[in-house]
Amino acid sequence: MSGLSAIPFSLLELSPMKEDATVSSTLANSVAYAQKADELGFNRFWMAEHHNMPGIVCAATSVLIGHIAGQTKTIRVGAGGVMLPNHPPLIVAEQYGTLESLYPGRIDLGLGRAPGSDHITSRALRRDERRAENFADEVTELQTLLGPYDGSHPVRAIPGEDTKVPIWLLGSSLFSAQLAAQKGLPYVFAGHFAPRFVHDAIALYKREFKASGVLDKPYVMLALPLVAADTDDEAQYLSTTSKQRVLELIRGNELWLKPPVESMDGLWSEQERAHVENFLSLSVVGGHVSIKHKLEMIAKQLEVDEFIFTNDVFDSEKRHRALEILMEIKH
Repeated sequence: MSGLSAIPFSLLELSPMKEDATVSSTLANSVAYAQKADELGFNRFWMAEHHNMPGIVCAATSVLIGHIAGQTKTIRVGAGGVMLPNHPPLIVAEQYGTLESLYPGRIDLGLGRAPGSDHITSRALRRDERRAENFADEVTELQTLLGPYDGSHPVRAIPGEDTKVPIWLLGSSLFSAQLAAQKGLPYVFAGHFAPRFVHDAIALYKREFKASGVLDKPYVMLALPLVAADTDDEAQYLSTTSKQRVLELIRGNELWLKPPVESMDGLWSEQERAHVENFLSLSVVGGHVSIKHKLEMIAKQLEVDEFIFTNDVFDSEKRHRALEILMEIKH
C-alpha cells in the first residue's frame, strides 16, 4: 500500500480559458472536471478568486461554488480562497452560510488577504488597501458571524449564523501561518505559485499552533502544481502549457491556456526561464512512478496532512486522465 493512501487529495480550480473558447464552455469544463473528481473520490474542489485576468474566469467564486456543488454528489466544494479585503465579512458570511444551508457538510471557506488582482482592479472593487492590515480582526468577525448567536452583537448573518462553515487560512508567507496557528485554524500554503517560504511557513505554523474549538492539533494542506501523464516524456511535454502561462504572467500579459509545445527554447530568455522554474519549483510532473516518488518525498519532508493540486493541462481528456493517475498511485 502506498504511503500516500492516508493523505486526502483535493483540487484547486481557476477555470482556465482558451483564447478561442467561451466563458460558458470553460465553466462547463470546470463542472465536468469537478464531476470527474467527485466520481474518483477526491476530497475537495476549491475555486480561487481572481479578477481582471483574461484566461481565468472564476471571479464570481461563490456563484461557481453553488453551481458545482449542485452538479456533484459528495465532494466538498469551497473557496481557495475568498480574498477577504475585497468583501465585507457580513456578505461573505451570508453567501457561505447560504451555500452551507443548501449543501450541508460540503462547503469550505478558505480566506486570503491578497487582492487577487492588480491595484487598479482593487480600486474598482472599492477595496480599501488598508483593510489587509485588519485581516486578523475580520477573520474573527467572520468566525463570530458564522457561529452561534450569543446575544452580544447587533449585526447577525441571516442566513449564516450557526452554520459553522469551516474556515481555512491561505498564505504564501509567514503572516497567515502565524495567524492560523494563533487561531487554531487549518492552514493552506500556496506552493503552486510561491514555493519560497514553504518550509519556514509550515514549521512556524506547527511550532506556534494553539488548540482551539476547531482543531486540537495542526492541519496543513499544501497546494502544488501537477502535470501527470502516462509517461514522464508526455508529462514534460504537457507541462509546457503551465510554463507558458507563468511566462505570460511575469510579462504582465493575458493568461490564456495555450497548447503544449515541443520546446520552450526561443519562447523565453534565460532570466525568464529561471523565473518560471522558480515559480514552479514545487511542480509534480511525470508518470506514475515519478509522481508517486515526489509526493511521498514532499509528504515525508513537510509532514503535510493533505495535498491540493492545480492541474493546468490544455486537453480536457488528458486533464481528467491526470486525476485517474493520482488516484491510481494512492493504492
